[in-house]
Amino acid sequence: MRPVIPYVTAALLFGLGVYGVLRRRNAVLVLMSVELMLNAVNLILVTADTTARAVLPHSGQVFALFVIVLAAAEIGVGLAIVLQLYRLRATVAVDDVPLTEPSDPVGGREPVVLESEAGR
Repeated sequence: MRPVIPYVTAALLFGLGVYGVLRRRNAVLVLMSVELMLNAVNLILVTADTTARAVLPHSGQVFALFVIVLAAAEIGVGLAIVLQLYRLRATVAVDDVPLTEPSDPVGGREPVVLESEAGR
């Protein structure tokens, strides 16, 4: 097998994933782009394992399995964050997420003042 074809395919997939992360506004599409980049890395690992078996046997496949497990955990946490963002903001647009803390962290309720802070 010529390793050039999978390497070029992985580079195209990774480039498409980077483009998706940088250009998309929807958080779900950003997560899908990250998954595309992880799959490109898996393709490189498996291709490198099949072309260079001298170092450790099946080491690329083992690393690819770890990347798949990591991707599953990333999707679980990422989708939980996106669902919570949708519940709070009613949108999943990445541009609408504030990067600083809100001025009212309690959410419209009166802040609790402790007795030790009341005398200051």
